[in-house]
Amino acid sequence: MTAVMAEAAIPARPEPVTLGQAFWVWLRISMLSFGGPAGQIAVMHRILVDEKRWIGEQRFLHALNYCMLLPGPEAQQLATYIGWLMHHTKGGIVAGVLFVIPGAVAIMALSWVYVLYGRVGIVSALFFGLKCAVLAIVLQAVVRIGGRALKSTPARALAASAFVLIFFVSAPFPLIVLGAGLIGWWSTRQGSTAFRGGGHGASNGAVVADANTLLGEELPAHARPTWAETMRTALIWLGLWLLPVAALLIVLGPDDVFSRIATFFSMMAMVTFGGAYAVLAYVAQQAVENYGWLGPKEMLDGLGMAETTPGPLIIVLQFVGFLGAYRDPGGLSPLVAGTLGGLLATWVTFVPCFLWIFLGAPFIERLRGNAVVAGALSAITAAVVGVVLNLALWFALHTLFRETMMIATGPFRFDAPVLTSIDPAALALSLGAAYAIFMTRAGVITTLLATSAAGLALYGAGAIR
Repeated sequence: MTAVMAEAAIPARPEPVTLGQAFWVWLRISMLSFGGPAGQIAVMHRILVDEKRWIGEQRFLHALNYCMLLPGPEAQQLATYIGWLMHHTKGGIVAGVLFVIPGAVAIMALSWVYVLYGRVGIVSALFFGLKCAVLAIVLQAVVRIGGRALKSTPARALAASAFVLIFFVSAPFPLIVLGAGLIGWWSTRQGSTAFRGGGHGASNGAVVADANTLLGEELPAHARPTWAETMRTALIWLGLWLLPVAALLIVLGPDDVFSRIATFFSMMAMVTFGGAYAVLAYVAQQAVENYGWLGPKEMLDGLGMAETTPGPLIIVLQFVGFLGAYRDPGGLSPLVAGTLGGLLATWVTFVPCFLWIFLGAPFIERLRGNAVVAGALSAITAAVVGVVLNLALWFALHTLFRETMMIATGPFRFDAPVLTSIDPAALALSLGAAYAIFMTRAGVITTLLATSAAGLALYGAGAIR
């Protein structure tokens, strides 16, 4: 009787799902994906693991840790990975593209509004409120990601070391990633359990076993590619990514704004490890300080737009490309140039994401269950927490203070606030947003709407200009 009851308690594997059926689920996920990568991964986990049981807990986390290792937005890459697992390349394209489209359309519309009306006081006040909420949302991401990834003292020490290296020493993130991976690999080989487990979005309920899900534990047939298939995949996606870049360089020359956008964001696609927050920290510094495409406050405005729309936060790069081309249109209308610049930035940002997944996922799937590889991936996830903290501090400096100064002494080089330039209105709204998110558990959209309304009220009262 006990055996019969135990067998009855094990849920049956779900029925197979067609690509057409999956399309609507991926669309639903894309429309609900607010709140940055932590929130987006939590949405995917709730729908794909808990509700639909398409994929199990351990398989989900294995895919996530690989995506955390890649340059670019981990949430979009995770959707592409799971879509690929279910329906091969077509499934990956459907899941990955749907994850991007709602945010891309919204950011393009908001970019037009921003350049046409952003200097108007009431619109500036609206974005002032948004960026104060963004600061609290990024801080929440630090807490949420850290809570999932930092389960041991060595993991917390690794995160702290990563923060010190990237904020105070400006160490290249690829080296931090490599070092973290080697530490996780070596310690796990020595028998340590310090870097086992971790990840985002785990359920508070019962763990969904891989064997009881649609994908099960089996290795799909398309995860056993030949070298000919691997080379074909690489050539197709490298061509889609790099041929437009080469054409722009040949036709327009390397100094044209479109060539610069194409090459800059292509380089970002290769070196900005650590997901959306790491990308934004890197891009903000380069686009603001080196290229002069926009200012720190405008970067915060762009992130505020991205936080109000579904999809990956990295879609803010479309706004950066838009402003860069808008301000250097050449012979085009500024709005036309801006639109093309935004679309170009989006293309060279996201096409490489499909390359990384379709090329690497088959090999990563075959490493599933390898404890040493899992330890290396979990250590990298821990290091990423330090990068997210770096971004949170960078945004705090430029949100709460009107001026910053560069401190350079010995190996240390970092921005510090000019304390007398603190913005009381920004401080008040940021503290209010933090209280709403951390103490009252208010949602992202509720908080953004509240701080936007507060910004408008402060503008009406003459407290901000």
